[in-house]
Amino acid sequence: MHSPDRLPIRQGTPSQPPPLKRHHSAHYYAHRVRESLTTRVSKTLCVIFLSLLLIVGIIMFILWLSLRPHRPRFHIHEFSIPGLAQATGFENAELNFNVTARNPNQHIGIYYSSTEAFVYYKDQRVGATPLAEPFYQEPKNTTIMAATLSGATLTVNSQRWTEFMNDRAQGRVAFRLEIVSSIRFKVSTWWESKHHRMHANCDAIVGQDGLLLATSTNKRCTMYFT
Repeated sequence: MHSPDRLPIRQGTPSQPPPLKRHHSAHYYAHRVRESLTTRVSKTLCVIFLSLLLIVGIIMFILWLSLRPHRPRFHIHEFSIPGLAQATGFENAELNFNVTARNPNQHIGIYYSSTEAFVYYKDQRVGATPLAEPFYQEPKNTTIMAATLSGATLTVNSQRWTEFMNDRAQGRVAFRLEIVSSIRFKVSTWWESKHHRMHANCDAIVGQDGLLLATSTNKRCTMYFT
C-alpha cells in the first residue's frame, strides 16, 4: 500500500542514454578537404579543356569553309575548222579554239604547270599542242587559253577528213577538247597543296560551216583529277 506522501516508483528497465557521437580526427577532415579541392580542380580543368577544344573546332571549321579550295572552272567559247566545207581540206587543215580558266576561290591562288591541249574525234587523237607556260592565277581571276592546230600539231589524213565530211552531211561533227595540266593551290605564303593532275574535257560540236554550234558555246567543261 502506497503512502500518499511518497511518489510511486516505476518498475522496469531504466532508459539508456543516447550514444556519444564519434569525433573524427584533424587528419580525416584534411583528407576530405583535399579530395574536394582535387575534384573541383579536375572539373575546372575539364571544363576549360572542352571549352578550348570547342573554340578551336569552331575556328577550324570557319577556316575550312572560307579557305576550302574549289577546282578551277573551264568554259569553251570558240572552236572551229574553217576548211570543213572543202572536200580536200585535210591538205591545209586548221583548227582553232578558245577556252577560259576561272579561279573561283576568294583567297586561294592556283599554280599551273605547263598546260597542253589534245583534240579527239571519236576518242581518237587528231591533234595536240602546248597551250600555256607555267603561270600563277590570282583568286577570282580568269585566264584565256587559245591556240591554233595545223601542220604537225594536227594529224588529219584523207580518210579522217572523209569521216568529218560524212558527219558534216548529218549537220554536226563532234570533237572533244582536253586540257591537261598539273596544278596546286596556294594560300598566301603559309600553305600550298600537293600537285594534282587536272583534266578538263570540253565537248565541241561544229556545224556544216565548221563553226561551234550554239549548244556548245560557253558550255562548262567537265573536270577530273588523276
